[in-house]
Amino acid sequence: MRFPLHPCAVLFLSLLMCLLSSMPAHAADDAVLTLALPGQQQKLARANLLRHPETKVITIPDDPSYRRTMSYQAIPLSAIVRDLRGIDTLQFRSADGFVANIPGELFRSAAQAWIAIEPATRPWPPLKEDGPSAGAFYLVWLQPEQGGVSPEQWPFQIVAISNVAALTVRYPQLLPDALEDDPQQQAVQRGLRQFLAQCASCHRLNGGGDAALGPDLNLPFNPTEYFHEDFLRRLIREPAAVRAWPQSAMPGFGEAVLSETDLDDLLAYLRQMARQRK
Repeated sequence: MRFPLHPCAVLFLSLLMCLLSSMPAHAADDAVLTLALPGQQQKLARANLLRHPETKVITIPDDPSYRRTMSYQAIPLSAIVRDLRGIDTLQFRSADGFVANIPGELFRSAAQAWIAIEPATRPWPPLKEDGPSAGAFYLVWLQPEQGGVSPEQWPFQIVAISNVAALTVRYPQLLPDALEDDPQQQAVQRGLRQFLAQCASCHRLNGGGDAALGPDLNLPFNPTEYFHEDFLRRLIREPAAVRAWPQSAMPGFGEAVLSETDLDDLLAYLRQMARQRK
């Protein structure tokens, strides 16, 4: 037998449904950070991390994502990842498809890696007008200059952290052919390192890589083949000066991040990969 609800109960339920429908989705369904590490398979809820005894407020003087001073509630990465000593590469996957593969030695340096946590009730500013913020989880560095941390090694909107082998081990198609009689060989090898540090978070090459945010840089063609070099250099330095659209996500790489020598090396690597494409 079904009994009619008391009018007060009906009113209470109606008010409750209105309240729930007006709550932000991420407040009702709290964000979770997934860890896939040796001996450590976990899902860490945002609310629990905010209550962790090692979580505190830190200040980042020149945040590369927000381009200003920012303060965050954050927890040291070492308080989340139990053992950083044996890590070869830590992979950070973001909700938008960005994938940062960061060498383990960087986390063992003096750069001081922290995970900033966005409170559900106090969201951070949007990264772009009407866009999402860097939350709910964002890798930040207190002393980035102590490890040579690049802007591409500040992944935001992180959903998962895992321990992986280096990209060139998992994707040998990223490796240039060894041409001992080529005077550019050393520049090409240095350019490979620049590709891994600056480009591989968004781009694949020869189908190799983890990211899918930007196009493959060698298939079907290489940008050194379809861009005049002056414009390719300008595109890397300031993308919007060459082509711009509202959904563009490529950042510019100023000389503080990518020196002229570094850029020369990167282009040497890309040209070599275009020549050896099969």
